[in-house]
Amino acid sequence: MPAILSGLSARRAWLAAFGLGGLAALALPPLHIVPVLLLAIPGLLWLLDGARSARQAAVLGFAWGWGHHMAGLYWISHSLLIDPWRWGWLVPVAVPGLALPLALYIAAATALAWRAAPGWPRWLAFAAAWTLMEWLRGLLFTGFPWNLMGSVWSFDPLPLQGAAVVGVYGLSLVTLLVAGAPFLGRRGWLGGGIALATLAGFGAWRLAQPEPAAQPVDVLLVQGNIQQEAKWREEQRWPIFARYLELTQQGIAQSTEGRRIVAIWPETASPFLLPADAVARDFIARALPPGSVLLAGSVRAEWGADGRASQVFNSLSVVGHDGTLLGVYDKAHLVPFGEYMPLGGLLPVRVVQGGLDFSAGPGTVALAPGGLPSFSPLICYEVIFPGAVVPAERPQWIVNITNDAWFGFSTGPYQHLAAARLRAVEEGLPLARAAQTGISTLFDARGRTMVRLGLGVGGSVSAPLPGPLPATIYSQFGNFPAVLTAFLLLVVVAFLRKARTAP
Repeated sequence: MPAILSGLSARRAWLAAFGLGGLAALALPPLHIVPVLLLAIPGLLWLLDGARSARQAAVLGFAWGWGHHMAGLYWISHSLLIDPWRWGWLVPVAVPGLALPLALYIAAATALAWRAAPGWPRWLAFAAAWTLMEWLRGLLFTGFPWNLMGSVWSFDPLPLQGAAVVGVYGLSLVTLLVAGAPFLGRRGWLGGGIALATLAGFGAWRLAQPEPAAQPVDVLLVQGNIQQEAKWREEQRWPIFARYLELTQQGIAQSTEGRRIVAIWPETASPFLLPADAVARDFIARALPPGSVLLAGSVRAEWGADGRASQVFNSLSVVGHDGTLLGVYDKAHLVPFGEYMPLGGLLPVRVVQGGLDFSAGPGTVALAPGGLPSFSPLICYEVIFPGAVVPAERPQWIVNITNDAWFGFSTGPYQHLAAARLRAVEEGLPLARAAQTGISTLFDARGRTMVRLGLGVGGSVSAPLPGPLPATIYSQFGNFPAVLTAFLLLVVVAFLRKARTAP
């Protein structure tokens, strides 16, 4: 295999790299066929051995990354078919087009790795450069840290526990080092086995530690299973609202008597603008028992002097049992091309109905309305950003509301769920997730599932809110240790190369 791949012609090497990248997507959620990385990663390294220049190495990395991201992000096309007459023409180009810039990060990693000496220095440089590029991908151009390599372990809490120390970028570094084992032969297999055993051993030890006491609140997750094409129809507004009220009441009736309840509705679940709609909040008050609180996704608007909306926000509204508005969180990290058009409106296209883009809120906050345990609210894909999900004032839990109805029965909702699970482990905080069509779940502070509503079902489910853990190493230092380690590895490899080539 090494001789075959390293000896391919330029065209065949490009096609092989593209195929290996697509193969690697099978390791991502929800399939988690992690062993395919033992071919996809060494295969790319063997192809790099046959490259004659850094430029050729970059082209191979680009081909690998293009195939990988096209396979890993195919589900985005589902959203374009919600309104096919308007957006269907984009289906053949949207995913390949998005995969192009994402592939450039892997191209940069392979170009750097090629400059290292063949063998273990190249393996080390590749893993380190990839990790740095993943980190940069989460920062540049508003960031898109989706399907990070460390997420392949999210099928179970045990291998994820290392994220409490090094975060998902640290897990990516370990994953790439282990996946490259065949590239190094026997030494690689031995080292990879030791690394996996260490990861599993640490996970087992951490999961065996005593559990913090549950908080004196029951979390009620409400999943309406409202399809995206029906959400904003005028005639559906009251039926949708009534469905959420009914499911909330059903869940409350099944909850433990005497326990305080915090009900959570998904992103934009309410078709009425709750912050300004006292009538809708009054209906909510009739459904909530004394002492309970509702956290509901709802659009919020600010009005101009002419009576028209001057700004709209994707918000989470906090409604008390008496219908009082106790607080509002406005989504801060908006989705480009989904909630607003970049480039300052230069493109003559509007993605939000009515022609008004969403406005961004001020950023992460810790809310404690009505005496609730303080929580950090996150709307939709805000949860995918490692190290950016809680404010400096550490909350006691995280709330993530989302609308994954855009992506139907695809891998997208499962990948989104995996990111949420990683944030719970990294921060050492329980995380409650309410999704429009699924998957809604409550994770404890170690990423274990307490309750769950699957994809494409309606209902409500409740459980006591788990307690938070003491601040994790990751919550104190963030991505710095993983990024610094990757950078230092590149420095070591560069130093060795310079020492070997010195006269």
